[in-house]
This record gives sequence, C-alpha cells and structure tokens, in this order.
Amino acid sequence: MADDDNAIAGFTMLAHGMFHTYELSIPIFIVIWLDVFDVSAAVLGTVIGLGYGLIGIGAVPSGILADRYGSRTLIIASVVGMSGGFFLLSLAPNVYVLAIAIMIWGAAASVYHPAGLSLISRCANERGTVFAYHGVGGNVGTALGPLTAALLLVFLDWQWVVRLLALPAVPVVLFGSRIGFDDAVQPSSTDGGRESFDLQGVFAQSRLLFTTGFTLAFVVVMLYGTYYRGLLTFLPDMIAGLPRFEPVSVFGQTADPAQYIYTGLLMVGILGQYTGGRITDHVRTEYALLASLAVLAGLAFVFLPSSAVGVAPFLLVCALLGFTLYATAPIYQVVIAERADENVHGLSYGFTYLGMFGFGAAGAALAGTLLTYFDAPALLGVLGVIALVAAILVVVLLRRP
Repeated sequence: MADDDNAIAGFTMLAHGMFHTYELSIPIFIVIWLDVFDVSAAVLGTVIGLGYGLIGIGAVPSGILADRYGSRTLIIASVVGMSGGFFLLSLAPNVYVLAIAIMIWGAAASVYHPAGLSLISRCANERGTVFAYHGVGGNVGTALGPLTAALLLVFLDWQWVVRLLALPAVPVVLFGSRIGFDDAVQPSSTDGGRESFDLQGVFAQSRLLFTTGFTLAFVVVMLYGTYYRGLLTFLPDMIAGLPRFEPVSVFGQTADPAQYIYTGLLMVGILGQYTGGRITDHVRTEYALLASLAVLAGLAFVFLPSSAVGVAPFLLVCALLGFTLYATAPIYQVVIAERADENVHGLSYGFTYLGMFGFGAAGAALAGTLLTYFDAPALLGVLGVIALVAAILVVVLLRRP
C-alpha cells in the first residue's frame, strides 16, 4: 500500500480497536452487574441499550462534521471521550450512575465510525484492503479487550479492571496526533464550500441519499445491528447457563468458561473481518452480504441445539458464528460506499451507524426482555428471523440499479 494508506490503516486500526475494546468488554461485566446492582436482565439490557443507542444517534452529526472538517481531530476526541467515559463507569455506585457513565461513553463512541470510515472511503487508494485492515484492528480490540477483562477479573475487582482498560487510549491519542497523512476535505459543489453550516443543504443531501438503493441498505444494516447487539450483549450469560459450562475453580480462583468461549468467538471474528473485506474486492458485495446473512440466520437456529450434541460441535458453531458475524461488517460498509456519492460518505456512514448502533441498540433491550420473560431459545429464534428478513431485503436490493 502507499504511505498514506499505511498511515490511515494504522491510525484507524488502533482507534477502531479501542472502540471495540470498550464496546465488547461491557458484556463481560453484565453477569457481575446483575448481581452487584440487583437488577433484572430486562432493566440492565435497557440501561446498556441507552449507551449503545447513543452511538447511533450521534453518528449522523458526526458524519456531517467529518464531511466538512475532516476526520483526524474527531477520531482523537472520540478516543479521549471513550476512555474518560469508561473510567467514570468504574466509579458507579448504583445502576443510575452506571447508566450515566455508559451514556457518556456512547456519546463519545458515536463519533468514531462516521469519521474513521469516511477517512478510509475518501482518502485511501486501496479502499477495500484498508477497510479489511481497519476491520482487523477492530477485531483485535474486540478479542483482546474482553479477554483481558476476563483474565483480570480472576484477580481484581471489576472497578479496577475497568480503570485499567481505560489506559491504552493514551498512546493511541499520541500516535494519532503525530502520524502524517492527507486528510484534506474537498469543498462540495452543492454547498459552495464548507465555511458555514447549511442545515437545508444537509436535509437536501439526506433526501437525495435516501431516494437511492441506500434506503434498503440502511434497513439491512439496521436489522443486522439488532441481531449483532441482541446476540452479543447477553452471550456470556447465555453460555454460562448451559450445563457444560458452569464456573470452575482454578488455583483457588473462580474462572467462568463462558467468558473465554465468548472471547474465542470474537477472536475468530478477526479472520472473518479480514476475509469479508478482501471478498469485496473480488465479488459483488450484495451477493456476499446475502450469503453472510443467510448463514447468520441458520447459526442462530442451531446455536443452542449444538450444545446438546457435544462440546466440539458447539465450539464449531461458535467459531462459525464469530467468523460470519464479523465478515458481514466490511461487506456492508462497502455496499454503503457504493450506494452513496463521495461528497456525502461521512453523512452516509452517519446514517449507517444510526441504523447499526442506534436502532440496533434495541437488540440489547430485546435480548434482556426475552431472557427475563421467556428464554434463550426464544431470543435466538427471533434473531434468526431478523437475519432472514435482512437477507430477503438484500435480494430486493440486488434488483435495483
């Protein structure tokens, strides 16, 4: 890759890794918080959903800012805010402060994806490859963040674990402030430059964006986000409830196998994320997206039954689930880039992550509610149907120019 591509890939990989370190460490703490704060899964799912939802709500204004002022400063501010919000989380004495801390973290996290993805789509020469490396960076954070949390929890209280997870943001900010790449934003021919904010122009660009196949792609991403959040938020808790995976004692300390299965699933996602990004350089992205969603639907239906067959089949299903879940992300990111004009890539990714993390955050509340009033099979059945509906919409998208 060219020097600018290497710099952009390195910076966004690190920042993306921090985003997912925080985002997917939260489920590791859920089993503890259910006990410490004495709340139901429905309540805690709603609280966490508020924070995750802010990631989506803030994505649209973040995308607008990225289109007008560039991405570097926004990404650095996002990493600082996520670290600060996560540190505040460690001070929570009750579920109310927990909610405030998670919402502060979510507001800061909302800035990252529109800024980071628009930087890649606008400035990288080998866009698909940089998207793939970007995804790998995210999955390294996705895997190492929860794994680090799970290992530290064997020896430390959860508050200290959260504080330690906030520290790696410091070198990321220093690196991002010093590395060189061209992040210049070209003035849009439709707004006469970027010296002033034109709200009417934003509405006009949004209407134009949603008159294309982008609308269907947006709904598909929204459904995928619901599946993603609904599955991962309580996944360690669901695995811990299976007969074969109860907590065990290791050298006098209690270890939870469910946490390590969860982190292993996320680690497999590293390969899936890279593979998904590479596929988009060789295969029509809608076909790849259709295949991944169909597989996700099937895996949701066989997830729990596979645990009754044996440990090996269950772990295989977990590995396939992690691979496919994260292979889908770079695929839909390229679909969005192909369905939006270059001048509004930041806005398009803002709307995309409104769907992915904003509407998708309902998956956390949905999961908590179904687990509280029904059971895990009901949750996974609903998630499988959601993935099937998304796959059907991709078929419709294929018929549009």
